[in-house]
Amino acid sequence: MRLLLIVLCLVIMSIFIFFEKKEKYVLAVILKGLASMMFVLLGYYCARVYGDTNFSKMVKTGLILGLIADVLLNLRFVFKQKGKLVFLVGILVFLAGHILYLCALIPTVNNVVIPLVIGIVLTAIIIKWIFTKIEAAMAFKIFGIFYIGAIVIMNCFAFTNLIQDPSNTRYIIFTIGAVSFLISDIVLILNTFGKTSKFSLRTTNLSLYYIGQLLIAYSLLLPILSIS
Repeated sequence: MRLLLIVLCLVIMSIFIFFEKKEKYVLAVILKGLASMMFVLLGYYCARVYGDTNFSKMVKTGLILGLIADVLLNLRFVFKQKGKLVFLVGILVFLAGHILYLCALIPTVNNVVIPLVIGIVLTAIIIKWIFTKIEAAMAFKIFGIFYIGAIVIMNCFAFTNLIQDPSNTRYIIFTIGAVSFLISDIVLILNTFGKTSKFSLRTTNLSLYYIGQLLIAYSLLLPILSIS
């Protein structure tokens, strides 16, 4: 069942990208929603194995918010007159999902100050670099600061868990997923607000995003397993 959901997600994602490139935006939105539904179902299926912990509940809710945000982000192509507003709402929903992932990780870290401080510093560095590459209205930049900040800090907490317990399979899988998600978001921002937009970068953004969400969902299957 797990493998089926993963394969379905990636196959539907590929079809959705094909139709988006053909500018069949309504069909693309539907397919994107179906692809995202697969990682939500995967999260729920994996969480059932070891029971509904607070960690899994927050991650599952984050996955659902990811599904909603996915649909919203692509609706900007359908409702072009309100595209900016729809995009901002989608980013806000994604931000809420990142915060839930972060909240799931915080109780598992021994010292929250260190990853928090490192995350803030790294956010400042990344944001400064991104702002030299993009042209966007102030509202988008403000949203971008909080958005990137949330996922960078979430990555720092994920890596802290990995350092604390490097043999824990859940932390390994979750961290790889978090990094994929972060790179995907950076590519999305650069491709959306950069001087030039390439569909190859759009494909890279989406591929990394779905891999990231699938890994985060799959990590719920592995609360106690370790690599020997």
